[in-house]
Amino acid sequence: MSIPQTGRGRNPFDAQLPDGETVAIFESYQDAQKAVAVLGQSDFPVRAVAIVGSDLRSVERVTGKMTYGRAAGSGALSGGWMGIFLGLILVIMNPTLNLGIVAAAVFLGAGFGMLFSLFTFSARRRRKDFTSVMQIVAASYSLVVPAEMVGRARKLLSAALENGGTGTTN
Repeated sequence: MSIPQTGRGRNPFDAQLPDGETVAIFESYQDAQKAVAVLGQSDFPVRAVAIVGSDLRSVERVTGKMTYGRAAGSGALSGGWMGIFLGLILVIMNPTLNLGIVAAAVFLGAGFGMLFSLFTFSARRRRKDFTSVMQIVAASYSLVVPAEMVGRARKLLSAALENGGTGTTN
């Protein structure tokens, strides 16, 4: 399924690399964002700018050791939230019910969540007994603008770099 292109700029879901030239290369995404902000403050058309990450890597940061207690606690917490949600839906659908139904739904949800979490932790314990957060990071970030705007963008960014910014202009 394709998303129709409107006459108002490029499609943000387009999976192609942007056309244009690299104006600057940055080591962090935050520095690339700051460069876009500099361009935006100078009335540069930022809709024409693209930040392109290169040399993508998957980074998994270990946040702790998973134990039966942690598995039970996280399962009970997520199940409790689901119970609150379902209990409130029941009360909204039938206002004559009292809030005791919500409390019962919370306890049932917490119990089922705890049991499910303990079961899944036991089933995969030998493969992964730690908690982690996964993210994709790039080694560098390039600022790409259309060819006809390269000169102006480089001039604006060079002035900002001389005033204490970071990055490499091409």
